[in-house]
Amino acid sequence: MPTDDLRSSLRKRRANLSANQQEEAAESCAQLACTLPALQRARCIAAYIAHRGEMPCEPIIDWALGRGVNVLLPVVVGRHMRFAPYDPGEALAPNRWGILEPEWRPARWVSARRPNVVLQPLVAFDSGGNRLGQGGGYYDRAFAFRNIASRSRRPLLVGLGYDFQQVGQLDAKPTDVPVDAVVTERQIHEFRR
Repeated sequence: MPTDDLRSSLRKRRANLSANQQEEAAESCAQLACTLPALQRARCIAAYIAHRGEMPCEPIIDWALGRGVNVLLPVVVGRHMRFAPYDPGEALAPNRWGILEPEWRPARWVSARRPNVVLQPLVAFDSGGNRLGQGGGYYDRAFAFRNIASRSRRPLLVGLGYDFQQVGQLDAKPTDVPVDAVVTERQIHEFRR
């Protein structure tokens, strides 16, 4: 199936989940994700605010904040994604796609190398750790250094998704940055490199 058709099909399937189904999946996904040793040791994580049926990340954010972990959220600036600290209760504003993000000021930006773990939304993933995102390439550009510095294991990249988002083989481009793991509502998929 062509990438655009696959993306469209899985977005529709995701959008058809009820709020209750999304909430239950998010809780199950969070329970599994929080068993990851890297997440348990993390002092700083990058997360996201779910949009248009993405696996909700909020239960993991709450868990992390409760442990005193610094949480960063993405901020889109032009063709680039930056990260800014998230403080509970902070007002978030929708960006041009309606995705909630912290106020962006260059003084608040944090390097993409700083978090120990980065939680990423996805549209699809395969058994090799290839991730299909929304199509803008923001995460791939932000973490391109992981492809260049192959020995760089930080940050750990973890996709969050639903079981049905696992597909056969994705056509990975040289600029795509694979994830180290994907956590769904049912299991943890770890990819060795």
